[in-house]
Amino acid sequence: MDQEAIPKPKHEKHNQTQASSNETSLLSGLPNHLAQLCLAKINPSILFSVCHSWRRLIYSPSFTPFFSLYALLSPPPDHSPNSPIQFSSLDPISNTWTSLPSPPSDPPLHLLHRHPAFLSRKLPIQTLSVSGCLVLVAATTHQFTPALPRPLVFQPLSKQWSFGPALPKPRRFCAAGTVGGKVYVASGMGTTYRGDVARSMEEWDMKGKEVSASWVKKAGLKDGRFSREAVEAIGYRGKLWMVNVKGNAIKEGAVYDVETDTWQDMPQGMLGGWNGPTATSINDDDHHHDHDAMYVVDESKGVLSKYVDENDCWEVVMDSVVLKEAEQVCAGRGRVCVVCANGTRIVVVDVVAPLPRIWVAEPPPMLEVVAVHILPRMCRLD
Repeated sequence: MDQEAIPKPKHEKHNQTQASSNETSLLSGLPNHLAQLCLAKINPSILFSVCHSWRRLIYSPSFTPFFSLYALLSPPPDHSPNSPIQFSSLDPISNTWTSLPSPPSDPPLHLLHRHPAFLSRKLPIQTLSVSGCLVLVAATTHQFTPALPRPLVFQPLSKQWSFGPALPKPRRFCAAGTVGGKVYVASGMGTTYRGDVARSMEEWDMKGKEVSASWVKKAGLKDGRFSREAVEAIGYRGKLWMVNVKGNAIKEGAVYDVETDTWQDMPQGMLGGWNGPTATSINDDDHHHDHDAMYVVDESKGVLSKYVDENDCWEVVMDSVVLKEAEQVCAGRGRVCVVCANGTRIVVVDVVAPLPRIWVAEPPPMLEVVAVHILPRMCRLD
């Protein structure tokens, strides 16, 4: 039935007329829904600088979101160890940091990054970007127990936090990764070490319209050697790739095939060059040439390299002194973002430029970066 044929109360017609008169025209002579189709083809950074109505448009729910940098932030060591972890987003267009809404307070979130008795030792807070969401997977409390009995998920487009299903065995110091919209948690430990937990592997499916309400047990590791410290399980070409020790130390590698639910040995060339934080760039379109690429940053030499699957070797992309002391890395949308120098700087590398470009993003004042991720920008109501 044609809704326009239904009589409406006079006050409703008046309100609609008033709203219509107050609505700002995006392009003169065009209805706003058609104007938006035209403006969607223009780079958001150009729209941002033209006028306030176009600036509001690019942050509205109806406009295709551009991507921003999201960061977990911690106060420096000289602050109270009870100071909470903070979450912020760096808008690449306005170059401003915006705090995320506060996570749920029930139950209270206690994520320990530094313990007052061990200030020199950083405790891991493991996060992932999965299907456009920020997912907190594992961390440690002040009592050295697992801080997250279930994942905590932030959806940027709705600006909402939610909880995932409870883990069968909550853990910390584990291997965490994602492939194809699924979250994987392997090895690690609870309050104390347990062999069954150190060898276990769990899967949570976040993709599609129906998010799984539980974790599924998968094939376990052959031993518990991956529970020594928190490591990234890197999703690359349908498999999870991980090493059991960070940095340039002698390490072991393992590869999990998602389709066959089996563990394999890591190729020697990949293992030999895995000398720092690693990440993959998997985009959801074909606008970038780094689709499904794996990057590593040599934390001692400041060298960014890309893995060449066909030759089982790492190819140098660029080297720079500002990449030294790399601690964590994320990649996507043609950028590799590296947390360096005890979280005091974020180094951004444009890896799709003919000659890779590099610049430094500063964290918010009086805060150190724990981890960064590339995700869709948040909507604004103003």
